[in-house]
Amino acid sequence: MENLPQHLQKYIVEQNYAKYTPIDHAVWRYVLRQLRSFLKVHAHESYLDGLEKTGIEIEKIPSIASISEKLQKFGWRALPVSGFIPPAAFMELQSLNVLPIASDMRSIDHLLYTPAPDIVHEAAGHAPILVHPEYAEYLRQYAQVAKKAILSKEDLDQYEAIRTLSDLKENPNSTAEEIADAEENLSYVSSKMTSISEAAELSRMNWWTAEYGLIGDVNNYKIYGAGLLSSKGESKLCISDKVKKIPMSIKCVQQGYDITEPQPQLFVTKDFKTLVDVLKQMSEGMAYRQGGTKGLDKAIKARSLNTVQLDTNIQISGQLEKYVLDSSGHVSYLKFSGPTQLSFKDIQIPGHGKDYHKDGYSTPLGDLIGQDFKDLKVGKNYFLKYTSGVQVDGTLEKITKLDKTSILLTFSKATSILKGEILFKPDWGNYDIVVGKKIISVFGGPADRVAYGETVDFIAAKVVAPVYTDAQKKLFKIYQDVRDYRGSKRPSQIGFDNLIKKVISEAADQWLLFVELFELATAHNFSESSKDLITQHLETLRLRDQKTNDLIQDGINLSHETN
Repeated sequence: MENLPQHLQKYIVEQNYAKYTPIDHAVWRYVLRQLRSFLKVHAHESYLDGLEKTGIEIEKIPSIASISEKLQKFGWRALPVSGFIPPAAFMELQSLNVLPIASDMRSIDHLLYTPAPDIVHEAAGHAPILVHPEYAEYLRQYAQVAKKAILSKEDLDQYEAIRTLSDLKENPNSTAEEIADAEENLSYVSSKMTSISEAAELSRMNWWTAEYGLIGDVNNYKIYGAGLLSSKGESKLCISDKVKKIPMSIKCVQQGYDITEPQPQLFVTKDFKTLVDVLKQMSEGMAYRQGGTKGLDKAIKARSLNTVQLDTNIQISGQLEKYVLDSSGHVSYLKFSGPTQLSFKDIQIPGHGKDYHKDGYSTPLGDLIGQDFKDLKVGKNYFLKYTSGVQVDGTLEKITKLDKTSILLTFSKATSILKGEILFKPDWGNYDIVVGKKIISVFGGPADRVAYGETVDFIAAKVVAPVYTDAQKKLFKIYQDVRDYRGSKRPSQIGFDNLIKKVISEAADQWLLFVELFELATAHNFSESSKDLITQHLETLRLRDQKTNDLIQDGINLSHETN
């Protein structure tokens, strides 16, 4: 975690490689074998090369530290996290060329798709494509833009609802009632969404590119999105005529998505440079580039912590409550509620953190009538009149000069009035006024996040570790026996037959074990009677449901394909 900002370190966890069970490794192996077979034809050319260059093996779950070591050759590194982390944290990590990898492993019940981030999706999906320099550059630029996006309170509520539901679904100890309640809550929260924030639009762009992107043209394309690269089922579906293919454009941010359903359409980018062009087009309309009243309106509507930057590079970070325009349409007054921070060029001004401005902050803006800010003297009483009509009466106690034009004035016993409305009273304490005329930028989060400290969009939570029963631990032992046999230097017919009997006797319902036995029988040319016994058992397991039948068939097909 060296060189990682303090506020990001809380998301980093130990991978704890020993926590992975033999079933986890078996699931990883099954998924990776299937993906590698399918994607060698349908994935972008850098995918298989990327698997090798990032050290991702088929036989075992990878070490994130090892992946990170390999990625450093390409200007990136990987760090383990636990499940979902807040979007703002994810983007800031990515802007630092850090790939957060969920260290958790999907369960066998969610073998094809997991509702929570896991090491299959993020290691086998995201990491390999990072070796492509143009794609890596797009991700870097995307993260820089995304971390400036205004995130609304509605976004935060929806994120919390999604995380809760995904964690419950992936936890084998969750009850059906708990999951149903979480699903109902997510549906309720989603139904209350009144607008699409900048962060939500960028989330859509990320979905249609880094997660579900295709590259080429609508008639001849390859897969590069991690959501597709980590799911054979969705990869197969995406190349069918059932999914509409749309040329990549800025219109992708207008297209919503449902994470619980297959996507009815996907966007195809001509090349990775096109993604950068679309991103730039997107950023032109964002508040951090536009500033002005458009940016202020977005911040007020978001009801979240954002930063307003003035033309003097002074920054005010808090929840913007209101602004006032003068007769010429210029912003003459800003008012923030809740803990507010004052910064200069992204560094908190000493003494002006959220603890000092804990109850909010307000300031007039613009020019003075008949006076110049730089001529004011400490210790004198002033009656200041702004061109906007704002009046300030008080004793100037301190002048904080940040540079020639960036000034912070502190008044005692101050009163501020605008058209009869009281803006500040003497009994509220000292009145701190910043000098500035224009709003050049409005962006999400505090200007100096390290100094600001904990924010609601950076809350860290951990996936609850599963508690295994004695029966599950016994099952792990059987999976390990099969795994050990695969690595045996002298496999024998007698030993294999004994292994089959043990699996039938103690784990008859485990289709994946019997698929692995079928692989072994095929690879080592064991007797037809052994194969028949395994096949008969697989035929019985096929009847469980269509999903199990398809998984078994895919396993058998691949066994024949690789032998």
